[in-house]
Amino acid sequence: MTVFTVHTAESAPPASRRAMTAVEAKQGYLPAAVALLAESPETLEGFLRLSAAFDSCTLEPLARETVIMTVAARNRCHLCLAMHAARLAALGADPSLAAALRAQGPVADARLEAARAFAVRVLDTAGDPGEAALGEFLAQGFTRRNALEVVLGIGAYTLSTLANRLTAAPVDKQLEPFA
Repeated sequence: MTVFTVHTAESAPPASRRAMTAVEAKQGYLPAAVALLAESPETLEGFLRLSAAFDSCTLEPLARETVIMTVAARNRCHLCLAMHAARLAALGADPSLAAALRAQGPVADARLEAARAFAVRVLDTAGDPGEAALGEFLAQGFTRRNALEVVLGIGAYTLSTLANRLTAAPVDKQLEPFA
């Protein structure tokens, strides 16, 4: 049971309503996590802006999802794991990728493994992964820009995973097959 309100556009603080309406229009439903985040218009807007920035960065979609799933697994966010497993499936990724990321283990694809391992190293070292880890990341064709984009993804999805856990955000029925 949560002490947070699952808001509707009518019950949410006025500053959250535009964002809620936009998310609902884009996704076809209002995710419970958004309805819960609406309690804080600043947190909702911050997450939406950060995640949009990450979605538009130069990391390719599978690498972005690898970073997100790495953060979600580490922070034990069942909702983000389901949501991003669904995104991986929509991108045509082999189901073994989502399974490996959920298990916090290595992934078969060398480039995606470099993204995963780099994200873990950045998390483990509070942003000081060392030259060797950065070199291994760059050796897989990533750039210094991509390294900073990994940090952006970590920041956006640390916010999301912690907020989802704090508010006890449930997995939406649309995502249950991926839970």
